[in-house]
Amino acid sequence: KLRFAVTSCQNFEAGLFTAYQQMAKDKPDLVFHLGDYIYEYASGRNGKVRTHLGPEIESLDQYRIRYAQYRGDKDLQAMHAACPWFVTWDDHEFDNNCAADISEQTNVDTAKFLIRRANAYQAYYEMMPLRTSSLPVGPNMTLYRKGSFGTLAEFFILDTRQYRSDQPNNDRKSPLNAAATNPRNTLLGETQRKWLFDSMSASKGTWNILAQQVMMALADRSSAKAPANYSMDQWPGYAHERAALLKYVRDHKITNPVVLTGDIHSNWANELRVDDFKQEQAIIASEFVTTSLSSGGNGSATIRGLDEYLGRNPCTKFHNRERGYIMCDVTAKTYTANYKVIDEVLKPGGKTTSRAKFTVEAGTPKIHEA
Repeated sequence: KLRFAVTSCQNFEAGLFTAYQQMAKDKPDLVFHLGDYIYEYASGRNGKVRTHLGPEIESLDQYRIRYAQYRGDKDLQAMHAACPWFVTWDDHEFDNNCAADISEQTNVDTAKFLIRRANAYQAYYEMMPLRTSSLPVGPNMTLYRKGSFGTLAEFFILDTRQYRSDQPNNDRKSPLNAAATNPRNTLLGETQRKWLFDSMSASKGTWNILAQQVMMALADRSSAKAPANYSMDQWPGYAHERAALLKYVRDHKITNPVVLTGDIHSNWANELRVDDFKQEQAIIASEFVTTSLSSGGNGSATIRGLDEYLGRNPCTKFHNRERGYIMCDVTAKTYTANYKVIDEVLKPGGKTTSRAKFTVEAGTPKIHEA
């Protein structure tokens, strides 16, 4: 049996890290942090309960200081002391919505941007629990890797930032048009994609778990009467590669695939198909998306129009905007995802409770309420 926590998005200014107190009490064997461990923003941008030091970070010393400030949090310290962590970055460890060597800002000098990336990667390597195989070389760092827990589970920790092509449609929510479905779009890059396919095929694990950053489900987040549109920063903006990945899992009979996701500051439980809107297609994998630990401040237990949204997105079995994390229990027969939420991050004393629990049985990726 294996127990692990899944967390992401801990903005120091936006809220306290109180949820780590209950996470430690849950006694996980591992923690998966799926990115946005720090935020690069200038002091005061998101300041609700405390503030970052200094301007938006760019130099190596500034990145080091930012990590040191976060590591001063006692709850985060205690959680690191409690068990091992598997970490991967998203964008804020470097620069918001970055794509390889492309900034979200226009007219940014590529050479200077890569110097900044080298600074970010060096500080990340110095401050995070990583293997020597991830030692950065200038602005490049091999972060994708795998881990095993006997024959129970294989973990594939991905990097969906360093090798991706630019977000299509100017990174605006868009339909799945020609730009979004362009076969040249990639989140993984050719080398990482081949490594992932080969590693999954060689896996001996009962469960094959992809720990990555951005949501894989085709979630139409438009209003009720508007045309369908999707986040271009997430897998829908790289729809051809998404389909290729899911088809590979299906055609090569990768056993019990589960996708773990962060980034979006909300909880989701999704059933993944090549086309999520064609319910007659077989479910290929389960996706469990963790909300933010603190980013966004206090969340909300209610979502306006949720029933209508779920009706338009049959792949989504659960959606919630509270803060918290997921606690997962894995056996040879079942995978259980327990969504833990905290009622307060703007002041001390927040209480953490279980909001929802889902199971997947070995042999079928369908999600069931527990």
